[in-house]
Order: sequence, then structure tokens, then C-alpha cells
Amino acid sequence: MKYIVKAVIGQGSCGIASGAKKTAAILEEVGIPVEPTGCIGNCYLEPIVDFHFADGSSKRLVHFDEEAAKAVLSGEPIANYTISEEDERYLTDQKRIVLRNAGVINPEDISDYGDYSALRKAVSHKSEEIVAILKTSGLRGRGGAGFPTWFKWDAAAKAAGDEKYVVCNADEGDPGAFMDRSVLEGDPHSVLEGMAICGYTIGASEGIIYVRAEYPLAIKRLETAIAQALDKGYLGDGIFNTRFNFKIRIKAGAGAFVCGEETALIASLEGERGMPRLKPPFPAQKGYWQKPTNINNVETFANIPWIFNRGGEQFEAIGYEKSKGTKVFALAGKIRRGGLAEVPMGVTLREIIYGIGGGIKDGKKFKAVQLGGPSGGCVPEDLLDTPVDYESINQTGAIVGSGGMIVMDETTCMVDMARYFLDFTRKESCGKCNYCRIGTKRMLEILERITEGKGEASDIELLHELADKVKEGSLCGLGQTAPNPVLTTLRYFGNEYYDHIFNKKCTAHSCKALIHYEINENCVGCGACKRNCPVEAISGERKERHVLDVGKCVKCGKCIESCKFSAVVRQ
Repeated sequence: MKYIVKAVIGQGSCGIASGAKKTAAILEEVGIPVEPTGCIGNCYLEPIVDFHFADGSSKRLVHFDEEAAKAVLSGEPIANYTISEEDERYLTDQKRIVLRNAGVINPEDISDYGDYSALRKAVSHKSEEIVAILKTSGLRGRGGAGFPTWFKWDAAAKAAGDEKYVVCNADEGDPGAFMDRSVLEGDPHSVLEGMAICGYTIGASEGIIYVRAEYPLAIKRLETAIAQALDKGYLGDGIFNTRFNFKIRIKAGAGAFVCGEETALIASLEGERGMPRLKPPFPAQKGYWQKPTNINNVETFANIPWIFNRGGEQFEAIGYEKSKGTKVFALAGKIRRGGLAEVPMGVTLREIIYGIGGGIKDGKKFKAVQLGGPSGGCVPEDLLDTPVDYESINQTGAIVGSGGMIVMDETTCMVDMARYFLDFTRKESCGKCNYCRIGTKRMLEILERITEGKGEASDIELLHELADKVKEGSLCGLGQTAPNPVLTTLRYFGNEYYDHIFNKKCTAHSCKALIHYEINENCVGCGACKRNCPVEAISGERKERHVLDVGKCVKCGKCIESCKFSAVVRQ
């Protein structure tokens, strides 16, 4: 190989989980300088290493784990690990604003990020001028509700009070969502700078990042970034020789999903149990310690420096109708290229799933995509051309939410999927509202009964009735949206409920109580299924058709996996 100046290794949580630390150690042992960076978004290719050479060129290698590093250093061609053109398009097909520095800069070195030029510009403006720039941009909160950012900042700026607060909601709790974590791990300064601009605008001197304790790497890099910004004078007292003072501290949350709701988050910050309260008053009037408080999520704040450096008009030029700018999505589930994707608002679900995401794994057929996490809904194949903007997605019964996008194929039972998400929201309910606490439990009991083959004809009507009551009788967004996965699966996949209840059949062959295994005439008596059965439910002589004892079978599927003759079938 040409002389290597340095190796930049993706060391976000996904990279480290794939072995990036071991790769780094191997390279350092032979004297190659190593720099960490965050997750670039191609999580399915980790560990990812960018080698920079003396002639100014670079080469990106993927799946570059410990064994790959040893092989290349021993003479194996690097071409075996070079990223493909198809995988490179995963990034080139995106529009990266929030993720502009992810996988590019060293998140532990402030000089790689810059000199907080957006904040420097902001402190030369009046508060109302900054609000006007935000209003022009059309930026809406990326935490889920899509509320206009300028309106929240303006309300907090106009609220009476000498003491105000800026809170960053980094309590990312949706299953399958990891956008905020990756931004904090890969580009923490963009969030700090966005918070500081907000602090200047509303007249706050303190910012708090409420981040779940399950994100230790994000917390570590935030602590490093805050210390560096203080040392440079970008945070602290007299920022840029003005009278603006602003400090930021971190609060590690206990990981309660309900604390994603801003009033529950405030209660947790104050040392109380995370439970929502009635609004109004809104946090902009009475928030943390009853003082005016502005709350935005990680992605919202990360957009702010770009807007101030490029102008509100440039941000407004990106996007679709009332949804401006870009949105980061976490692609997970049965998709070929899972990871983070940032796209202009208004692209279709099909473009994201089949274009950037590469379609469905293992040649399976697409069935649905769950948008908005447990509070979202399942969107079927015939709606894949729906543009991804707040209004269009809401019309499907789902929500954009914080950006989780879980793809499901033909092997997914939609009734069981609704049961899974409702089980999550039922466990995460704070219990304050009767309908949320009890209604979600009763809905879950019905879904469990249906997946066990014990459903009744009246269950469909009862699910609709309970869903309406839970939505109407819940105080916060958790309860108000908890029935969405049930309602959307009833709406688009009602046939699966019908099969479960009336035909006692799971068409996806997923619900164990409704499937059984048989050995057909293709059996040649090789004995593979018999040897792999953990409960000895299969009997038969060699070269003779085997028999499966349904009473003993635990439906683990080992027999199907081991059979090479399609002799074991799932019914």
C-alpha cells in the first residue's frame, strides 16, 4: 500500500460493536496513526476505515474488522474490502445537513468542527431577527410533533422572567431509533452551538441536555465537547466579548419512554417521577422550576448552525410544501442496507426503502413499514409512494415521529407486530391516566388472545372502541398515539385479524400457537431434522420417511432449517 498518513475509523456505537476498537489496536500496533470519527450512516458496513495516503488520496474499506486488518497488513489486496459503488450511493443519494459532519470529523477534537461561526453571527443579531431567520427557514421540531421551531423560540423569548432555560431532549426511546445517539456521538458541537444560539435568542444563561443513561459514549463525547467549548470561550461567560453568558450541563435520564414528552422530561429534571402535566401553561411560560424554558430535540438543534451559516432561505428551498429541510431516518428491520439516512422532506417512502435502503433482505416481499416508533403506524405497500412530510404521513394513520423506520417483510405477522408495540407502550405508560394505564393493558390482552388463536368475533369492534377511548382520555402523546399501530394494522391488514380469529391461522406463519410442522413425502430419511430437534419430537429409520410428534414439538423451526429436501413444511 502507498504510505499511510492516518486511518480514520468509525467509532460510534455501531462501529465499536462491530469491532472497530480491535481494528484500531491492530493498526496502531504497526505504527499507523488512528483517529476516531462517528457513524457515517452505513451501519451495515461497519467497521468502516478511511485510509489517507501521502499523495492526498484516500480509500474507504468496509467490514474491516480485526481479521481483515491482519489480512491486509499481511499482503491481502485491499480491493477485497473496498466499498462498492452501490454502497457509495447510499450516501450520495442523501442530502446531509444534520449528518454533515458524521463520519467526517473527529468528534473529540473541536478544531475539526470549527470556531462556532454560527453563534458568532447570531450574537450580532437581535432576538427578533434570529426568530425571523428561523421563520424563513420553515424548520419544524424534529422530535415528532413537527411544531414550528421559530414559534417556540419566540414564545420563550417574549416570556417574562430573568431566569430562563434551554433544554435539549435527547431521551431517544423508540425501538429501532438511533438518530440522536449518532449525532451526539459523531457531531456533539453542532448540538451545543445550536443550544447556545437558542440561549442567546430567548435570554437564557443555562442549557441542559437530557440524555438517556444507556448512551454512555454520547455522554462521554458531550462532556469532552463541553469542556473544549468552555476552554475556547464558545461557552461560559462573555462569549465573543459580549454580555452573553451560557453554560451547558448534562442530565443522564433513567430511560423512561414517557420522558420524551416535554413536561414529563421537566418533571424528571426536577427530581420528580416522569409524569406529564396539563398544558397550558406551556414550558415557554412555565417550564423547568416554573421558569420560561425552550425544549427541542437533538436533530432540531443540530440544524440551527447550518441555517445560520447558510441562511434561512437555503434551508427553506429544500423540502416539500409545509415540511422544509431534511429529515434523518433510522432504517432498521428487514432491509438490505440498514443505518442512518438523511433525505429532503418530500421524497417518497419507496425512494428511501428501495433507493437508499436497497430493498428487502433475502429476496423477500415487502409488507409494511412502521413509522414513528411505538406511537406510529404501519404503512402498507400500496402507500409506498406517499411523500415523507408531516401532513402526508399523518393521513396514512402513521406519524413521522423522531424518524424510526422499521421495515417488515412477508414473514412478519401484523397482528403480532401491533401486539409488540402495544406491549411496549403499556409498559412505558407512567400510569397517570386511567385510559392509558388500563386501556392499553386491555387492548394488549385482546391482541395476545388473538395471536394465541383464542380471538372472538367481537374483538375487532372492542379494539376500535378501546383505541378511541385511550386516544381521547390520555393526557400526553404517549397515550394519545399508543393505539396507532393497532388502528393502522386493522385498517390495512384486517384480513390477518380475520384469519387469526375465524380461521385460526397466521398467514405469516409467525404466531406459534397457530402453526404446526409436518414432514411430507419429500423426506428421504437423512435424519438431519431428527438430529437437530431439541425435544426429540421426530422419529424414523434411516432412508425412511420420518414422523413429527405434534404434541412434543416446540415449533422452534430447527427442522426446517436443517432439511435440504423441502420435506419439512410449516402450516
